[in-house]
Amino acid sequence: MNKLVHNELLKLFRKKRLFVIILIIAALVPLFTYAQYQEVKTTREKLGNVDWRTQLQQEIVDTQNRLSSSRMQDDWRKYLKIRLAQQQYYLDHNINPQAPGAPTFMRVFVENSIDLLLPLLVMVVAADLVSSEASGGTIKLLLTRPVKRWRILLSKYLALILSVSFIVTASAVLSYAISGVVFGYGGWGMPLLTGFSTSGEELVTNTVHLIPQWQYILMEFGLVWFVCLVVGTLTFMLSVLLRSTAAVMGIMLAALIAGAILSNMVSSWESAKYLFMVNLSLTDYISGMATPIEGMSLGFSLIVLLVWAIGGLVVSFAVFTKKDVY
Repeated sequence: MNKLVHNELLKLFRKKRLFVIILIIAALVPLFTYAQYQEVKTTREKLGNVDWRTQLQQEIVDTQNRLSSSRMQDDWRKYLKIRLAQQQYYLDHNINPQAPGAPTFMRVFVENSIDLLLPLLVMVVAADLVSSEASGGTIKLLLTRPVKRWRILLSKYLALILSVSFIVTASAVLSYAISGVVFGYGGWGMPLLTGFSTSGEELVTNTVHLIPQWQYILMEFGLVWFVCLVVGTLTFMLSVLLRSTAAVMGIMLAALIAGAILSNMVSSWESAKYLFMVNLSLTDYISGMATPIEGMSLGFSLIVLLVWAIGGLVVSFAVFTKKDVY
């Protein structure tokens, strides 16, 4: 099995897709860093004060003004009410949720990348693990070896797991190393609040507690790794079912974009909470964001994604071990 996995990893490195992904992240992080720097600079110039309390108070006022609009949709109003309560909680307890530093940038970056950017990068790697060999005919040579089919497919899936781990780790390292040049590398021990939950339009703070930022970031990157693995597993399943890599990428791209759109539109469609793409934003649960659909929770979303991943694996192995290769 070790030799099979090593062979699959060599194929991935020869295609140079992992290197391209690293270059994409390395190119995007400076853009996001600059945008964050400009936002901080603009806010300071607007307020004429660098005190974070003044900035947070201004954000609260801005949120209250937006809530006063009569034309606002109910879903957005619900989100803003919860966000307002959370901002007030931070202010009352003297906690700066946006203290400058590379760790803070890492946290914000991963929260905004979990449901689209990082899953898309994983999809690029997983899309042709099987389909490219099927369309190119090399799968026939692979299957002539005295190795059972399930072992061949398992080696490809293990290579995918290692690739997902590599992409998530690279994202963490690059976001920290690059943003630290601008914001500094300190802030790992800064206290952050977690344990928020929502009940309708109310923010529940009974279980709120402080944890150091390094622990908060570890939790977020663990959730990101799980989301990327689920997306990679479903892409892997499509790669087994379809011979066309373009078709695999098109289907997954459509699903991920649809999930980003549906998350803002499905509050009244309760059964949509069982779709995997609506459950990708797992970091929202530990930061206290409003859920897309009433009744969703971190445990619920984890179970839904796990069921989808297991189903994708079952279908992949069942089809691959029985399908005719031509």
